[in-house]
Amino acid sequence: MSENTSEFSNVSIVKAANVYFDGNVTSRTVKFADGSSKTLGIMLPGEYEFNTGAKELMEILSGDATIQLPGESSWQAVKGGESFEVAANSSFKIKANTVTDYCCSFIQ
Repeated sequence: MSENTSEFSNVSIVKAANVYFDGNVTSRTVKFADGSSKTLGIMLPGEYEFNTGAKELMEILSGDATIQLPGESSWQAVKGGESFEVAANSSFKIKANTVTDYCCSFIQ
């Protein structure tokens, strides 16, 4: 399975939505046969802070945002087609400037 694919095959999807920040961020969990999982989600414009358990790869599928990674004081621009990693057991801030479509992979 390539990270650059636009489609996943042979997966299970958890029906219940993950809803954060009063519904401004929502996602669905996708489970793979190898035990790994990802979430596919949408962020409405706004500023959010997320905590991580596992290391994460955040792919911005479409939209425009800025991020502040753990230990950084500056903000970085990210847009559709770009990605960033976040260390396990940390947190990051994101400002969605437009509706932002994302895929979050949990790296074990």
